[in-house]
Amino acid sequence: MAAGIFFSRIAGLVRDRAFAHYFGNSAAADAFRAAQKIPNFLQNLFGEGVLSGSLIPVYARLLGEKNQAEADRVASVIATLLALVTSVLAALGILATPFLIGVIAPGFEGEKRELTIRLVQILFPGIALLVMSAWCLGILSSHRRFFLSYAAPVLWNAMIIGALLFWGGREPQNELAETVAWGMVAGCALQLIVQLPSVFRLLGSFRPAIDLASAPVRDVLRNFAPVVATRGVVQISAYIDNMLASLLPTGAVAALGYAQTIYLLPVSLFGMSVSAASLSEMSRAQGQLAGETNVDSNQALKAHLERGATQISFFIIPSMAAMLVLGDVIVGALYKTGAFSRQDVIHVWLALAGCALGLPASTLGRLYSSTFYALQDARSPLRIAILRVVVVTILGYVSGVRLPQWLGVDPAYGIVCLTAASSFAGWLEFLLLRRKLGQRIGSTGLTFSFLVSAIGAALIASGAGIGAKWAMNKLWFTAPAYIVAIPVCGLFGVVYFLVGGMLGLAQAQNILRRVMKLGLRKRSST
Repeated sequence: MAAGIFFSRIAGLVRDRAFAHYFGNSAAADAFRAAQKIPNFLQNLFGEGVLSGSLIPVYARLLGEKNQAEADRVASVIATLLALVTSVLAALGILATPFLIGVIAPGFEGEKRELTIRLVQILFPGIALLVMSAWCLGILSSHRRFFLSYAAPVLWNAMIIGALLFWGGREPQNELAETVAWGMVAGCALQLIVQLPSVFRLLGSFRPAIDLASAPVRDVLRNFAPVVATRGVVQISAYIDNMLASLLPTGAVAALGYAQTIYLLPVSLFGMSVSAASLSEMSRAQGQLAGETNVDSNQALKAHLERGATQISFFIIPSMAAMLVLGDVIVGALYKTGAFSRQDVIHVWLALAGCALGLPASTLGRLYSSTFYALQDARSPLRIAILRVVVVTILGYVSGVRLPQWLGVDPAYGIVCLTAASSFAGWLEFLLLRRKLGQRIGSTGLTFSFLVSAIGAALIASGAGIGAKWAMNKLWFTAPAYIVAIPVCGLFGVVYFLVGGMLGLAQAQNILRRVMKLGLRKRSST
């Protein structure tokens, strides 16, 4: 799963680099980033996150009980319902777009507002395709086939990159934005088509139907409503960030989008991969242990949760440190090209730093939510997510929009306060999730020795990275940003693994051991 996510995220970074080359932090870039929000909202609302929390626990449990016929029936009914609902929503969305723009980007006016409306109307038809792609992901993940679904977005990104490279420079920015939007819809279709053959091979039978009498189907639908609400609340939180950013000077929405692309890379690689795999495994285990006696299923869940949290944290702690101290190097390497200036690099780094403060909470929160879903409790994450939205709305507006005005500083710097407020709300949500789950299965968390070792290794690696950055700027100040990033980020990573191994981190020791074995094999073969 992590491999598939890695390839899709790398393709996403290439896409964003091409986008930055042709659009920079322009008004057209703001419009495109804002336009993506409404289709993404509906796709996330009815797609991957919701199916992970509602379909996978029921479907994987049936597989664990060896009830293939009922599992196939559930998959068929849910696919039919999703196709109908999302198709209707997409059609209605095209008509309602002019009214929706005032919600997601109230600060947009004139030509930028009109461009955003046209882009949203183009992107809406891709929603049903993406939701059905997420249904494929749920089926494949329950059968432990992770790579294809998580790598399929490479095709989606490829279509966007192709549109940028072919038409970029030939069309004005506004027209190019519309062309790229059509490429995005074509990519949605490819992402679905590539998964369907594997899905149909795994299903014993597939017959579109609307059968609400089935008890497992009712279980999915019963979980669906609170999970939709939970995902909706999470998406509302992201929309609030975007809406508040639209009240800041031009470039803030685009800067937030660029920063979130980098921020979501470790979230997806480590948080999403471990959480999604854990959900299907915990759900299967619940079905397999249901008929056994003298087995404490809560202890099994707790062990799986803590193992996953350690896996996630080993990579997330250094990722947070790198974003905070080496963010300018990372942003410059990815985006400093064409219309993307050095000032844009600093602007995005500020946004990235604010996001990074909440990185551990965001990734671990996904794992804790998955554990609730495995217990078929979707309401507890919902209640906590609602509180998060209230906090991020109030704190984000006060710190991101009003505070710079009160202090008399450049409003552009409000972006770091806005993302930092979102991170604070993320920590609040995570701590409440952990407390609530602890009441169900017992106290959970990372060991003190692990935290000290991981944080210590990350701090030493940060010092090495800062030193390498200073040396590169002194010795080769004209070097391209991506050249500077190779030794700086490379040294950071090597030092983290070496120091982590010396401090007793099992994950670092295992990786170093594998690298040494690989080196010995190559030497012996030579």
